Amino acid sequence: MTFQTLCVLCGLCGKRIRLTFELAQCGLQVERQRPLPVVYQEVKLDCGYRLDLLVEEAVIVEVKAVDRLMPIHQAQLLSYLKLSGCKVGLLINFNVKVLKDGIRRMANDFPDTLRSLRALR
Repeated sequence: MTFQTLCVLCGLCGKRIRLTFELAQCGLQVERQRPLPVVYQEVKLDCGYRLDLLVEEAVIVEVKAVDRLMPIHQAQLLSYLKLSGCKVGLLINFNVKVLKDGIRRMANDFPDTLRSLRALR
């Protein structure tokens, strides 16, 4: 089975695999399905969530194939950013005619920075 055939057969999973492959070919460190621990009322879950992709230990990439990105998808990525401490994430929807139309860049809000900027005013 060729890599291209695997991508067609696997659908969204195949898109994640192909994206991982392409990023790695560019020399980037990419980890798929990275566990994200969660602590709730002193109980630690080693794998509360799984990140679709973590690039260079800095950028979370969440991959979707939906008619349109919804606020819940953005909330999911923002939660992952806050829990992980990562500052930037990409939400990629492959169910679009032009890929650039399906990419949303999101940043973790920086409350300490905002407070510092307000203090300067």
